[in-house]
Amino acid sequence: MLTASGHARPRRSPLRKLVRVVFVLLAAAVVSVVALFAYVAKDLPNPKTIGQIRPTQSTKIYDRTGTILLYEVHGEQKRTVIPADRIPQSVKDATVAIEDANFYRHHGVDVRGILRAVWANLRGGHISQGGSTITQQFIKKSLLTSSRTFGRKIKEMVLAIELEWAYSKNDILSFYLNQIPYGANAYGIEAAGQTYFGKPANDLTLAEAATLAALPQAPSYYSPYGNQPEELLKRKDLVLTKMAEQGYITDRERDAATAEQPTFQQRREAIAAPHFVFWIRSQLEERYGPEVIETGGLKVITTLDMKLQEIGERVVR
Repeated sequence: MLTASGHARPRRSPLRKLVRVVFVLLAAAVVSVVALFAYVAKDLPNPKTIGQIRPTQSTKIYDRTGTILLYEVHGEQKRTVIPADRIPQSVKDATVAIEDANFYRHHGVDVRGILRAVWANLRGGHISQGGSTITQQFIKKSLLTSSRTFGRKIKEMVLAIELEWAYSKNDILSFYLNQIPYGANAYGIEAAGQTYFGKPANDLTLAEAATLAALPQAPSYYSPYGNQPEELLKRKDLVLTKMAEQGYITDRERDAATAEQPTFQQRREAIAAPHFVFWIRSQLEERYGPEVIETGGLKVITTLDMKLQEIGERVVR
């Protein structure tokens, strides 16, 4: 083609045209994502307030020393929230290894994990894997519902990204470990340790930590009190294998913990001085109401001296 001066106009390279088209499409995609993010985020709760949320906790009734637990009053959720420094590193490592191997590398949403889950589900012909990160799982359990809808998933991803901006990885992992269900009405790692092994979280062995990390995926199916407790032990060994593969423990530590057979305590509601305890509970319910007693996380120190109580019971017997 000739210009007005009679010179030939230089032809544009097809490659340059392609680059311009790709650039325009990428820019449009970025703008669309930002617009969608802003639109969804405007009606969502502020993740910065999550640290101020008080999850449901059990009320604990102690003797006069404040150290001997007589009874724990709870509704559907038996929970004791503990700070991050009381959650052992073995519990954190085991949970990350089995639930979200890229936890310390992603920013709330693991794109590769999502693509991997989609491919596995397509190959299997049904939904067998999810691509949710630990951050997303915490958001779903604490702020959103469990409904499987596209809209809920978008909200979950937006909130997960915002949460990662607002809190450290250690904070988010602590939120998660204090929130999730472990079965048998135990919510949070402290209640799980007390329920299954009769000990606080910071006293758990590596094998016990791996066992508890194996539960949240399907608490009823893997329950040690169910019909197939061997499935829990298999998954415990899988957790230990993944911990070794990801560098959290040595092969020697893995082998020792694999050989250890956790001893579960009998499933029962422990109660000392029952007549006195139920009288105290009735007094509390009359003053504060049943809901506060079951969910408010009260620490009640009574007048009872448990050591003298035990002496008196022996004398009567």
